[in-house]
Amino acid sequence: MKNKIALKLLAFFGAALVLFALVSSLLFSTLFTRAVLDNKKRDMLRSARSLAAMLEGSLTNNGGMRGLGGPGGRFGSMVSLLTQTQDSIWVLNDQLEFLSAGRMMGKTLTYESLPPDAERLVREVYEGGSPFSEGFSELMGYPSLTVGVPLLEGGQVVGALLMHDAVSGLDEAAAQGQTILFVSGGVALLLAVALSAFLSFGFTRPIQQIEASAKRRAQGDYLSRTGVELNNEIGTLARSLDALGDELQSASLQKAREEQQRNDFLASVAHELRTPVAVLRGSLEALNDGLVKNEDQSEYHSQMLKETQSLQRLVNDLMELARLQNTDFPITKSPLTLQEVVNEALRAAQRLADSKGINLQREMASEPIGFSGDYARLRQMLLIVLDNAVKYSQKGTEISLALEASSITIMDQGPGIAKEDLPHLFDRFRSARAEPGREGSGLGLAIARQIALRHGMGIRITSEEGEGTKVEFTW
Repeated sequence: MKNKIALKLLAFFGAALVLFALVSSLLFSTLFTRAVLDNKKRDMLRSARSLAAMLEGSLTNNGGMRGLGGPGGRFGSMVSLLTQTQDSIWVLNDQLEFLSAGRMMGKTLTYESLPPDAERLVREVYEGGSPFSEGFSELMGYPSLTVGVPLLEGGQVVGALLMHDAVSGLDEAAAQGQTILFVSGGVALLLAVALSAFLSFGFTRPIQQIEASAKRRAQGDYLSRTGVELNNEIGTLARSLDALGDELQSASLQKAREEQQRNDFLASVAHELRTPVAVLRGSLEALNDGLVKNEDQSEYHSQMLKETQSLQRLVNDLMELARLQNTDFPITKSPLTLQEVVNEALRAAQRLADSKGINLQREMASEPIGFSGDYARLRQMLLIVLDNAVKYSQKGTEISLALEASSITIMDQGPGIAKEDLPHLFDRFRSARAEPGREGSGLGLAIARQIALRHGMGIRITSEEGEGTKVEFTW
């Protein structure tokens, strides 16, 4: 099923938003109701204190309280006026006795009519507090809130003023607030779900692009690109996948080249074997059929021996190259002096050079150059290059070898090598300077390169046609 991640993300976002909305509505309902109630209490307290201050002023002008049963003069008139015009205002003493006619819905109230919470409320007022109570709701006949404030005379509490007010409007205000919250929350939830859907599908779109690109790579299209350009973890993943594709493409090309080289190698081996095998077979058939005269048999035998020697050289060189290319094949290294190796290789090449009248020149470093390597392999490496130099040089020319602290350079005055052939000189069975009747397997430079690599040396060949060739070993 497509877009599974997007749907899961959308479900997670939706669940989180619904939970947030529920928690928010619950907190809002509680806090809003409390805030409205607190505002109601502040308003009632302010009004009650204003009325208490007015009554306290009439007490001062009236000369104080007269008797336990109630006040007289101006104070009594004001209390009577307030309590008769507003059933919600009562004035009591510390014995819960009304200092004026307590009335409620046209009926006169007595001590027995008061709720149990009235005593606590009046006691707290006489202690100097301004308490609130909801215990008068049953007496009032509707949900109500009562506040009590002290009446002071000369710093002493001489009475308690109680003010009642309905709280039914609080529930209505809270309900109205919740309605607004639910409507706005529902709209916000719809918008949030739409935004969540957009973000969820936008989040999974790059993943789908990466998946499609991976499938194309699995089918062999390694250069396929994800097309994702993001500066986050998904962008990093996409770039890594693109880089992997480049590496797979390079590996694929390298594999194709190696396969082609293997095929070329097998073809070259078959070609190299075909000629001597054909010569041997032809000679043997002629001898077997009695077509060769006795005096010519010696020549046939010599030719067959020569071809077998050529085959032996080819097989030996192939085995030698295979051993050198195997990193597990050990090379015995020991401390040596490069001057000794160079002199030994020059002595071996001197015999071939003398037969062509070629002069071998040498330039040696004055100080002994120490080196850790395989003496026989290093001699073989130098002898391969010297043998090629002698083989392709004209009679009477000169070959020079220069040994320095970090290099060995061999130069000849031969015909040179074409520019297009230089990159392939180390290929097996490759020779760019063929000459009629040359002997060799075409593996010499490949073997020399492997010996150099196993000794940590670099080998570089530079040449121009008609200008000779230079082979340089560096370390």
